[in-house]
Amino acid sequence: MAFAQAEFAWEAAERLKSAAAEITLPPLQQIVSEEQQRRLSRNIMVAAAVAVMLFIVAAIVTVRTFSGVDRYETQVGQMRDIALSDGSILHLNSDSEAEVRFTDNGRKVRVLKGEASFDVAHDKSRPFDVEARSAIIRAVGTAFNVRMRPSIIELTVTQGTVTVHSGGSMGRKVAAGSGAVIQPRSIDLTRLGPKLIDQRTAWRSQMLELDGETIEQAAGEFNRYRKTPILIGDARVSALRIGGRFRTTDSREFLSALQMSLPIRAVDGEDGSVMLLYRDDEPVAESNDEG
Repeated sequence: MAFAQAEFAWEAAERLKSAAAEITLPPLQQIVSEEQQRRLSRNIMVAAAVAVMLFIVAAIVTVRTFSGVDRYETQVGQMRDIALSDGSILHLNSDSEAEVRFTDNGRKVRVLKGEASFDVAHDKSRPFDVEARSAIIRAVGTAFNVRMRPSIIELTVTQGTVTVHSGGSMGRKVAAGSGAVIQPRSIDLTRLGPKLIDQRTAWRSQMLELDGETIEQAAGEFNRYRKTPILIGDARVSALRIGGRFRTTDSREFLSALQMSLPIRAVDGEDGSVMLLYRDDEPVAESNDEG
């Protein structure tokens, strides 16, 4: 009996040993790897949650910052008249850009490049501010023109009065018939005659008025409306002067006038550009006839 019990116990032990041998445990490296994977998954989930929260916050800030901002622009040779929501009109010259933002407390326009003219609807409760580089021009109900030149802002007031600030300079009032040359820390006022005002605002009628400008200056004005430039190929051409009224959409009219009235020859380039050269008059051949 005891022998039978011992044999049974031995067989049971052998079966347990065989069963244990069939059980495959993962190596220690795999256990650690799976634990690391679980930690990594948790870290990824936390990072994703943080990223989503940051995105939501950024979206809210963006909406608050840029909500209600309208951007307008023109291509080279294009002009636009834009009716704004308050009844004002924004006129954009060729190759120009502006941002408009209206709120319950104010009206703001930022001229980013080029030239813009404004017919401002009267509203004392909401001043109309135009920003151009360092300059801030405030109007209530008036009309004025802002041109961004390379180093200055050129202001022309055609109706009403505006107040101008620039950098740390004191505010200056500019009335109709006057203008200002605005730099980062200075504002120089100038009195403009009707002829000069018409010249500065002629672009709104797609016209360019010249009154004794040099050919270099005149070519620069026309190049604002051309996709390919008018070039000066001879220094003698630059100092010549011209006057007249020309369409901004037809520089050929201007080039024809140059060649008819001045010793200039216009040569077309393959890329559409035009080179202005000085035209030397051909000497008259001397006659060899003796009789």
